[in-house]
Amino acid sequence: MIRLEVDHLPGDRHPTPVWLWCSDPDVGADEIDRLWQMFLRRFDIEHTFRFFKQTLGWTAPRLRSPEAADRWTAIMLVAYAQLRLARPLAEDLRRPWERSTRPTRLTPARVRRGFSRIRAMMPVPASAPKPCRPGPGRPPGSRNTRPAQHHHVGKRTKVDVTESAREKQPG
Repeated sequence: MIRLEVDHLPGDRHPTPVWLWCSDPDVGADEIDRLWQMFLRRFDIEHTFRFFKQTLGWTAPRLRSPEAADRWTAIMLVAYAQLRLARPLAEDLRRPWERSTRPTRLTPARVRRGFSRIRAMMPVPASAPKPCRPGPGRPPGSRNTRPAQHHHVGKRTKVDVTESAREKQPG
């Protein structure tokens, strides 16, 4: 059993000890240091996976094959790397309850929030779209092989049918 105690926490919070369990009875002091640092690092990993799932939509598509899931995971990793690399370009668009931070310390979620402004600053590699015209349609001189449908205009009641039958009878 490893007991972790923190000297102080931000604010006026009182730290409580955290207990870690290791199955190796012959663990050394340097290994104990590594274990508690790994324990602290797991929060970063959990928040990264939460960001992948909730913000980037890692689990949103219903993929049918493992290969498609692997490609989607690769796309998520590229998007995450792009957010990390765009950190110096991002403006801190913070919400009223968030503290301001240095641009080098922005989280990927905060970089994503300002990504539309980054994209507006970037050069566009594609050319302008070409004007669109309608297609050529049916070639001139050819006949329409699909005549228009003729729908019955009104609904005749039983009374109308009997009156029209009486009018047609010689009388």
